[in-house]
Amino acid sequence: MTTIDLTGARTLEAADVITGARERIDSLDDRIIGLIQERMAVSAVIQDARITSGGRRVNLSREMEILGHYRDALGKPGTSLAMTLLELCRGRV
Repeated sequence: MTTIDLTGARTLEAADVITGARERIDSLDDRIIGLIQERMAVSAVIQDARITSGGRRVNLSREMEILGHYRDALGKPGTSLAMTLLELCRGRV
């Protein structure tokens, strides 16, 4: 398969642009995944401290703040993204 076939582009120049941009997206995705994993670890520290002190694992008012922050920054899809992050970071409830 040629680069044009792999990218869906109609010219070699466009295929080169797409290939380069996809490499950048792959790099960004790797960084995003790393940041999510870091966020999960920090969230676990917070949950442990909260539970150890007699509190609950989840702080609903804080989760509402996070949902609002993502919604304000990214619109309605931001809410879905925040819900997914919160689900990942809560661990087993």
